[in-house]
Amino acid sequence: MRGRQDGGGTADQALPKYITASVFAKVRAAEVSAMLTAVTKTTGSCHVFGALPKHMRRRSMSHNTKRLPCRLRETARRMLERSQQAVKKEKKEQSKTKSRRARRRHGNLLLEFNRRQRKNKWLETHIWHAKRFHMIKRWGYCLGDRPTYKCYRASYRAMSTGCLLQDLSYYCCIELQGPEEQLLTALSKFTSKDTGPTFAAVQCVSGQREGSVLLYRPDQYPHQPLGPVQFLWRPPSAESACRQLWIWAHPTLKQDLLPELKAVCQCFEAVAPAPEANTSKLQAELGPADHPTAPTLSDSSTKPENSRKRKREGDGYDNYPAKKILGDGTRSLMTPVSWKSSKTDIVIIDLSMDIVRYRLIGPLSHTVLTETLLPATECEVDTKVTSPFWWPEQCKNKESMSLHQQQANVFRLLKGLQSTSELPAGCVLGLTVDDPRLTLPKKKGKATSDLQGAQGVEEERRRELALRGIPAPCANSALWVHSVRDNVTNSKVSEQDLNRMKRELLVPGSMLPTPPEGRVPILLIHQAGKRQGEERQDWGCGWDLLLPKGWGMAFWVPLVYRGVCVGGLQMSLKHSQNKGMPHFPHDFPDCPAGKCFQEQQEIELLEKFKRRPPSKRTNYIKHGCLAPFRCPWQQLAEEWEEIVKHNGENSESQPAKMEGVISPVGDGTSPKSAFTVLRSRKLLRQMSVWCRPSSANTRSVAHSFSNMVLNPAIAMQLQEQWGRFLVWVRVCVLGKGLPTLHAMLCLPTAEDLQQLLGDPQCCGPKEPKHKDHIHHLLKKSKRCKATPQCPDHRKKQDCSPAAMKQASSPTPKKEQDSGINSKEEQLSCPIPPLKDADLVTSTTVDKDPAFILTGESSSVIGSGDLSGGLEHGLWPEPLPSVSSHCSRVTLGWVTQGDFSMATGRGEALGFVSLVGLLHMLLSQPADKRGTVLLRNPSSLQYRFARLHVEA
Repeated sequence: MRGRQDGGGTADQALPKYITASVFAKVRAAEVSAMLTAVTKTTGSCHVFGALPKHMRRRSMSHNTKRLPCRLRETARRMLERSQQAVKKEKKEQSKTKSRRARRRHGNLLLEFNRRQRKNKWLETHIWHAKRFHMIKRWGYCLGDRPTYKCYRASYRAMSTGCLLQDLSYYCCIELQGPEEQLLTALSKFTSKDTGPTFAAVQCVSGQREGSVLLYRPDQYPHQPLGPVQFLWRPPSAESACRQLWIWAHPTLKQDLLPELKAVCQCFEAVAPAPEANTSKLQAELGPADHPTAPTLSDSSTKPENSRKRKREGDGYDNYPAKKILGDGTRSLMTPVSWKSSKTDIVIIDLSMDIVRYRLIGPLSHTVLTETLLPATECEVDTKVTSPFWWPEQCKNKESMSLHQQQANVFRLLKGLQSTSELPAGCVLGLTVDDPRLTLPKKKGKATSDLQGAQGVEEERRRELALRGIPAPCANSALWVHSVRDNVTNSKVSEQDLNRMKRELLVPGSMLPTPPEGRVPILLIHQAGKRQGEERQDWGCGWDLLLPKGWGMAFWVPLVYRGVCVGGLQMSLKHSQNKGMPHFPHDFPDCPAGKCFQEQQEIELLEKFKRRPPSKRTNYIKHGCLAPFRCPWQQLAEEWEEIVKHNGENSESQPAKMEGVISPVGDGTSPKSAFTVLRSRKLLRQMSVWCRPSSANTRSVAHSFSNMVLNPAIAMQLQEQWGRFLVWVRVCVLGKGLPTLHAMLCLPTAEDLQQLLGDPQCCGPKEPKHKDHIHHLLKKSKRCKATPQCPDHRKKQDCSPAAMKQASSPTPKKEQDSGINSKEEQLSCPIPPLKDADLVTSTTVDKDPAFILTGESSSVIGSGDLSGGLEHGLWPEPLPSVSSHCSRVTLGWVTQGDFSMATGRGEALGFVSLVGLLHMLLSQPADKRGTVLLRNPSSLQYRFARLHVEA
């Protein structure tokens, strides 16, 4: 037999001289049987028409079997009878779908809403947001992300000149009760004075101000941070030594914080839910002035009989009570929410979703509150009869009413303020107000401040309020009492009863009289604006409104009717970005919640990247971007630490000491290998001064703040103590350019600074295009998979690891012509040290280290799978040197970036290596300090930018 073989050559094979009949017949019999089966087998259709050729098939054969050939009529008749019998069979009667009118009944609707809250909790404003916002499932809640209409610029204008409203009820509240000394001793293990005021701040302990602090794991500062929290002390009472403290934490932070609090406070005994016992205990400890003796009532005991909605007969829901879920709907009734200690007097109570929290941002926030809320009016009291509501019992106490009158006077003074920023940051005002639904306007309007009418009236008191803040006694509120919160929630007037009362008015449209159950205790907490830096001071200030659960929509709609703009999670991120503050958990990469967020963000961005076809994707390998969807902070900190060690061996200068800065070495038992964000106030202020260029305007500021000058000795001492630390920075683009997520912050060379000095409007240098070695490997893997793996084939086309290393190396001549360096570095080799001179003057940094497969990658190739999980356009793990991969040395990355409407240019927030920042400041001239290069992951163009350390 002659013919071409697979190997490429020809071969001759003669015919056999004889054959065995039995073996030959057996083999041929199998082939004949397979052929007959294929011929007689019908098509995939269940009808007999498949046995006919296509030119003999007719549509009329389906109902008239006589048109079929005689050999197929019997089969067709049986199939027709079988189909007719199947139609006559009684099918299982399906449940009829209820009409929309039945589904929209109040009871059925509540049952459906309760069923949908089993996995993710709903806020009280969920339905309002679901009609107007894009809803997302985050942190176990259904939250509004952004509106369905265009309002980005309108939201910024509201934060700058008006008022923006947000629902922050998903924040978790943890209450601590116990003696003040025991609470402060336990909480001192979570904080450090080096980061700022703690739980023991004088103004915060008195209850006059709300504080914020960053928590760490017990006795682990400055390593292992947990996250930021806000706390509020209840003003002390003369009747009892027991103090109350509220800690507001993010939902992702609560799961890490609550076990640590239990361990430090030694609260391991779960308390069974017993509201009556807890209420009596609080009344006995905290006095009768703030805690009335009225019992907690249920819905059936407080509502009149005619307020019940009559159910229709036969609706099928008589045995299923429909009641609106208030609070945490995913929590079981038997789940403990409080824990006590057998060794101390501390009690921990989980108040998640028991208190509604709204945030109003903008200079007109106080105007919106004064127009929406009215201080509660006194009601007629019968001393002989005990009222089931809390406010009539409160009116019997003269001290409580005197305090209420003082709080009402302070609240009226707020209307004469020009802006919310005039008040001290964090001041607290407790108040009792009437039901805002009674004063709801007929049409939506816009709240405006009446400064002319307020001039000359109590001007001295208003000036004293702006200077000293709200008095400490006015910070108390009945909202702290559990029994009052339950009474207000259970005795709320329903919308149906409210509409009936309006219908029965003699004069339509007149104001309704306030019922006894229409008084609500609230807390107003002032939120500070931008305090760091010198630009846009006090921008973004506002008020937080705290309410008892069940009253969310009763206050939300009146606030919306005053012309506020409503924002979601996206606008919260923009608010933090414009203030220059890190947003949790986005900008806390060293916290457990921040790490989980970055992992989830990387998965989402990678899935979005893979949904695009390969030809339409950005090739990040050619752009020199190693990790476009995440920031390898650990690798960056380790590489800069290696650089410092290499330079420290060649340096003979002795390190200097900085006074007043706590050294992280030896503080705590956490491993030093993990990176951490620098949060020392004093060191950050010193870094902020060093980053400013020495001009005529900034010399006086720097001289008045600190006389310490940055030199190599001080830099060496800081590098030894704070080696693997990151610094939070704000970056302002000097010219064109819009920074995006995960943009690179790089170190400019001396030539770049000279170019900027000669032409301040220059665009900046450009990164040479890198070579894509992964594309070459993916092509070779496809060829190896398409061809059989035989010994002869492997001789012809070698796919060994050594051959792949040789094939993956670029051609030196081509790389030199295109401006790409031909030097390569092993992924597993240590990072090459960079000298101080190389950080600024060198322009021949390794531009494209070739992808050389070693270790596990080579074993994958040897086994026949060349791709090894590679993705077109993305670098595989492990990554090469992230600091020296491109032509400019990398200092850090951007975590938030966008166009700033306040400055009219691009601004970004991110982190840089502390060691790299000190190297840059030492090498740059005094008038160009703080100048960096910024490059987006999908671009090759560098942009000049100014770096600021906010402190």
